[in-house]
Amino acid sequence: MKNWTLLFLRISLGWLLVIWGADKVFNLEHSKAVANKFYFGVLTLDSALQVAGALQILVGLLVVLGLARRWTYSVQLLLNAASLFAVMRSVVDPWGWMYEGSNVLFYPSLIIFAGSLVLIAFRDQDRLALDTFRRGDSSRR
Repeated sequence: MKNWTLLFLRISLGWLLVIWGADKVFNLEHSKAVANKFYFGVLTLDSALQVAGALQILVGLLVVLGLARRWTYSVQLLLNAASLFAVMRSVVDPWGWMYEGSNVLFYPSLIIFAGSLVLIAFRDQDRLALDTFRRGDSSRR
């Protein structure tokens, strides 16, 4: 059961990166609005958004497949930490009792971040990742 649970977590978190990356590549106006509202206007140039989106798609696909997990899980954690930081007011105060503009729908950012930590913590126990099969010996990690 643990193997399938880690696989499901890895696929769902990796695919989230693919979705977010595709939004940057194919929905530039939405991505610019998000960057302006939550990320201080960083990456609002069309070309920068598209490059960042393509890289995010690549990282997401590698996470889904379980390849290069030592670095892709770290990148995933950093991306999810940035998202968590950007919506922290909504995590601390999901109903907007203290912070105007809080949104309960952003609370799952904390869960996504926690799931990223779980993948890192149990990386050596994920027997269904492709890099485990490629190396042929899952006990070395």
